[in-house]
Amino acid sequence: MSINPEQVANTAKLAKLKINADEATEVAERITAILDLVDQMQAVDTKQVEPMANALDAVQRLRIDQANPSENAQARRAAFQTIAPATDQGLYLVPKVID
Repeated sequence: MSINPEQVANTAKLAKLKINADEATEVAERITAILDLVDQMQAVDTKQVEPMANALDAVQRLRIDQANPSENAQARRAAFQTIAPATDQGLYLVPKVID
């Protein structure tokens, strides 16, 4: 599969990006090289290859997920709350981000 400079220029126009002809040609060549690599990878026969999540095939030893309250948790929380911009009843107040 190949991308031509006109397609790059059209995509840039739709994205409201300013691109000249030389840049469009260079970008088209780079995208074409990437798509050629993807085509090569898709051509590989992987029917006999077992799917894997990790190339090292290692299993992580995980600790038990449990709360470990510390003796000075309340003091630490109070210290952090004093430097927070805004708190209410022990909770941190943050500005609204999403309407």
